[in-house]
Amino acid sequence: MHMNLRFGSLCILITIILLPSLAFRALAAAELTLAIVKPDGISGNHTSSIRNIILQSGFTIHTQATLHLHQHTVTAFYAEHSTKTFFPSLVKYMTSGPVLIMVLEKVNAIADWRTLIGPTDARKAKITHPDSIRAMCGEDLERNCVHGSDSHESAAREISFFFPDSLSGEISLPES
Repeated sequence: MHMNLRFGSLCILITIILLPSLAFRALAAAELTLAIVKPDGISGNHTSSIRNIILQSGFTIHTQATLHLHQHTVTAFYAEHSTKTFFPSLVKYMTSGPVLIMVLEKVNAIADWRTLIGPTDARKAKITHPDSIRAMCGEDLERNCVHGSDSHESAAREISFFFPDSLSGEISLPES
C-alpha cells in the first residue's frame, strides 16, 4: 500500500510538472502566416471554398480584411521583386480588384499553408498537385489565385505590413 501511494504521488508530481510545460510547448509552436486570396480568386468566387479549406485544415483565421490595393501598396509589399521583369505585370494584376488578406494560425502554419496552396505556377499545380488551391482556382504563374509567406521572416514582415497591431488585438489597416 505504501508503494502504491508513492507511485501515485509520483504520477501526480510528474503530471503537475510536465503537463504545463507540454501545453506551453504546444502553444509556443503555433505559427502565424499571411495568406492572400488574389483578385482572380475573388472574381472567380473561390473565396468561400478557400476559407473552408483553410478551416477544415485546422487553421484559425486570426485576422482578415478585404481591400482593393493601390499601386504604392503593392509596390512596397512586393519590393523584393521590383527589379524582375514581371514586376509591372504583378503590380497591375494585384491592383486589378479586391484581395482577401488573412493571418492564419496553426502549428506549422507556414509550411502547411504552402503545401495547401501548391506550386507557384498554377499550370504545374494542376498536374503535380491537383488537390491544391492553385490547381483549383489559379490560371498560370502570375494569376495563381493565392499568396503564402515562404518563411518565418517573410511571415513576420508581411503580417506587420498589413496588420501592424494584429498581435495586440488591435487591427489598423494601411491606407490603400
